[in-house]
Amino acid sequence: MKYDPDKHHRRSIRLKGYDYSSTGAYFVTICTQNRACLFGEIWDGVMHLNDAGKMIDRVWHELPHRFLSVELDAFIVMPNHIHGIIRLTDNAIMGNDDNCVGVPLVGTLPTDPGTIADSGEKAGTRPAPTGEHENPVGVPLVGTPNPEVTLGEIVGTFKSISTHEYAIAVKQQNWQPFYVRLWQRNYYEHVIRDAIAFEKILDYVQTNPRRWHLDQLHPENPSKW
Repeated sequence: MKYDPDKHHRRSIRLKGYDYSSTGAYFVTICTQNRACLFGEIWDGVMHLNDAGKMIDRVWHELPHRFLSVELDAFIVMPNHIHGIIRLTDNAIMGNDDNCVGVPLVGTLPTDPGTIADSGEKAGTRPAPTGEHENPVGVPLVGTPNPEVTLGEIVGTFKSISTHEYAIAVKQQNWQPFYVRLWQRNYYEHVIRDAIAFEKILDYVQTNPRRWHLDQLHPENPSKW
């Protein structure tokens, strides 16, 4: 097979051998092509969405209507990327509409695929919960295969719909054009293994605008994502 740098790079950052249809919580980062700032601006540590940013926010929050087993948690649109927590539940298997809060921990802990790759400043830490098996935020550990959808399919759907709507608005509403594609081919994901990791990522997402000047995805940051 001929080496395809885009295709093989995309595969290389996924956790080898891991089933991304498994129930659990996942932290996802998706960046615009060439880090183009298309979705608004940050003033005084607060993200102010333009019309494009509002569209991105809406399309993301419509995902549970498209996938029965998808639930969403913390999310933010930044000028040139998004951060979000996606929960894959067993709703498609069980045939119910309950959310995953209180779902018992299942399966085994996966290998840690890495650290949050978005800012030079690490997320703050929180006190560890008491009790070996406590799960205060209701995050199910990854383990149960979900036959309905994979994380990649969810991200792909989000990218496709948002790109389509953005392209229409470029023609009809004079939105800033994007170069070749709206989103980078790749995306970053982190399997959330437990409640403590969830709390750290939650804090990271919520405080992201305050650290925009330090962000690895800031257009003036010379480092590569």
